[in-house]
Amino acid sequence: MSQKTKSAKPAYLNPSLPVAKRVNDLISRMTVPEKVSQTLNASPGIKRLGIPRYEWWNECLHGVGRAGLATVFPQAIGLAATWNTDLMHRVASVISDEARAKHHEALRREQRERYQGLTYWSPNINIFRDPRWGRGQETYGEDPYLTTRLGVAFVKGLQGDDPRYHKLVATPKHYAAHSGPEKLRHGFDARVSERDLRMTYLPAFEACVKEAKAVSIMGAYNRTNGEACCASKTLLIDILRKEWGFDGYVVSDCGAIDDIFRHHKLVKNAKEAAALAVNNGCDLNCGRTFSRLVSSVKEGLISEKKLTRALTRLFTARFRLGMFDPPELVPYAKISIKVNDCPKHRKLALESARQSIVLLKNDGLLPLKKTAKSIAVIGPNANDLEVLLGNYNGIPSKYTTVLEGIKGKVGQKAQVLYAKGCKLRGDSREGFAEAVEIAKKADIAILVLGLHPRLEGEEGDAQDSDASGDRLHIDLPGVQEELLKAVHATGTPVVLVLMGGSAIAINWADAHLPAIIASWYPGEEGGVAVADVLFGDYNPAGRLPVTFYKSLEQLPPFEDYNMAGRTYRYFDGAPLYSFGYGLSYTQFKYGKLRLSSRALLPTESLKISAEVENVGKRAGDEVVQLYVSDIEASVPVPLRQLQGFQRIHLKPGEKKRVEFTLSPQQLALIDDRGRRALEAGLFRITLGGGQPGARGVSSLLTADFKVLKKRLLR
Repeated sequence: MSQKTKSAKPAYLNPSLPVAKRVNDLISRMTVPEKVSQTLNASPGIKRLGIPRYEWWNECLHGVGRAGLATVFPQAIGLAATWNTDLMHRVASVISDEARAKHHEALRREQRERYQGLTYWSPNINIFRDPRWGRGQETYGEDPYLTTRLGVAFVKGLQGDDPRYHKLVATPKHYAAHSGPEKLRHGFDARVSERDLRMTYLPAFEACVKEAKAVSIMGAYNRTNGEACCASKTLLIDILRKEWGFDGYVVSDCGAIDDIFRHHKLVKNAKEAAALAVNNGCDLNCGRTFSRLVSSVKEGLISEKKLTRALTRLFTARFRLGMFDPPELVPYAKISIKVNDCPKHRKLALESARQSIVLLKNDGLLPLKKTAKSIAVIGPNANDLEVLLGNYNGIPSKYTTVLEGIKGKVGQKAQVLYAKGCKLRGDSREGFAEAVEIAKKADIAILVLGLHPRLEGEEGDAQDSDASGDRLHIDLPGVQEELLKAVHATGTPVVLVLMGGSAIAINWADAHLPAIIASWYPGEEGGVAVADVLFGDYNPAGRLPVTFYKSLEQLPPFEDYNMAGRTYRYFDGAPLYSFGYGLSYTQFKYGKLRLSSRALLPTESLKISAEVENVGKRAGDEVVQLYVSDIEASVPVPLRQLQGFQRIHLKPGEKKRVEFTLSPQQLALIDDRGRRALEAGLFRITLGGGQPGARGVSSLLTADFKVLKKRLLR
C-alpha cells in the first residue's frame, strides 16, 4: 500500500461525496458500544474517528431558549393569535439566525454544552383541547388547520431553504395525542378513536412531515391506544414512515423510554424498553436508557442492523447540518453573533406582540385619550418580567413591562400611579386598600391580571400550580376578581389587560367592564405593544386561537380524549368568546362572494373569493376566516372547520378581494371503517371575520355547494 493511500482522508470527511456514502462509511468504522453512545442526547465524542461530542437538546419555542441572551418573541399561543403565517416564518427565520450565530460562537470558544447545538425541539403542535392543560401555552391552539399552517411556516423558517445544508433541525412535538393531564403523563393511556386521531390529533404532524419536511419528530410521554408513543409501531412505523414517507429521525421526550417499563409497565426492564423503542423506530433517547442497548444487542433483543438504522438517521442529520464540513462550505456558519438580540430582531418582537393582542371587549373606552391627567396601573402582572416570557424562553437584554410601557407612552403628560393590589394567588387582600386609593385619584384604571408561568406550565416548572402545572379551575386565580370588583366600585373607568397562556373565564369582567384586551405572554416588547393598543397607536387585530368557555361545566372530563363537546369544532354551547374572535377599532364589510362551482366532482377543487372593505375611519388589519360545514355527512363530523384564513391590511375605504381554494382533502371525513372519504352531499361555507353566530361578527357571507359523487382518498 502506498504512503499516499495510507494518509488519505476517510470517505466520511470528503464533502464532495454524497451524504449517504459518507454516513455509511463513518458508521461502518464504529463498534456496537460506540454506536450506542451516539443514540443518547448527550452523545460523547469518539476521538479516534474525529467525532466531537454533541448535545442534541436545544429549545426555541418562541426564541432561542435557555441559552442566555436572545430575542424573546410572544409565547407560541400569542404567535398563534396573530393568525399570520408570513409573520410566523419571519419569526422562525430570526430564531434560526440567532441559533446558528450562538452555535458557531460557542464552537469558537470550544463549548459544546446543552442548548448550544443545532437540533431544536420545537414547535409544539399538540392540539390544545382543554384549557386546564398547563402546556397549552406552548401550542398554536385548538384547531388542526390553524396549527398546521403555523407549524409548517415555523418549521420551514427554522430549517432554511439551502439545497445542501439544514439551517437547523426542527422537531415537531409531542407525537401524538398529548395534551395532559401533566401529573398523569408518564403512565397515561390516551384512548383515541381513529376518527379523532385522523381529523384532530395528526393533521399538523402530517403536514410538518410531508410539506415542511421536518427532519425530526419527538414522541410523547403517554401511551396512545395502549402503545407507548416513543415505541409505537402504529405511530412510528405504520403512519409516520410508511404512510407519510418520513425519512428523518425520532427522538424520545426526556425520560420517556424509562416510562415504558417503570410506569406503562409494557416491558420488564430498561434493556427491553430500549430495544422496543429502537425496533419500532425511535432513534435518539433524551435520557440514559438507550445505554442498555449494548446488552440488548448481546441478548438478541435487537439486531445491530436496527441499531445501525438509527445511527444512519442521526448522522444524516448531523452531516446535513454541516457538522463534518469546513465552515466555509456551510452558508449558515457565516451568520455573525452580532445578529443576536439586535435592534432589527427586537423590532420584529414588537411587531409580533402587537399583532398577537386580542381586543375582547370595547364599549368605546378604547383607545384611551392621551389627555388623561392620571392613570392607575394595578395588578400582580403589571410590572413583572416572567409574565412577559412564558416558558422555554431566552433572556432579553432589554424588556418593557406593561407598567413601563404605559409610562413610556404618556411621558410627562400624565401621572402614572402603581399598586400591585394582590398576589397572583392566595386569599390575602392586603394590597386592596392601596389599589382602591390610587384608582380613586385616577382618570383611568388599568388592571393587569391573569395567569403566570408560575401558575401554568410543564410538570415541575410551574412552581405555584395546584396540579403539576395544570389548572384545577379556569377562573381568575386567587382574589384577582375581588380586586377587580373593588377597583370597579370606585367609579373610575376600568380597562382589563388579561395575561396568560390559556382561556380564562372572566364572566364578571365581560358583564361589567367597558374594555378588555388579551395580551398572552407577549415577549420582551410586550409592554410597548400593550400601550400602543391601549392608546390607539396600533389597531388590534389578534384573534383567539382557543375557545374561552364560561365554566368547566361546559367541558367533558380533562382525561377524556374524545373530541365530542370540545373546541369550537364540536362544542355546541354558548362560549364566553369564540375561537377566531377579536375586535378592532374599525369596521369591515364583506360582499361579492363568488364560487367557481356549485356542483363539484370529487376530484375537483373549489375556488372561493370575496371582497372585503374597511368601512371605518381607521386603518387596520382584518383576519378573514373561511369555515366549512358538511351538512349531510353520514358519520359524526365537526359542526364547522376552519379551512382558510388571511390577515390583510386595509386603509379606510380600501377594498381587497381575497381568494381561497378548497381541495377535496379539506372536504373529506373519516368513515366508520377508518378511511378518508369525500362523500357526496351538501356543504356550506361561511366567510367573514369570525365564526357564524359568534358575537362581534356583523358581516358574514354564506353559500352552499354540492359534491356529486363519493370518493375514497386513502
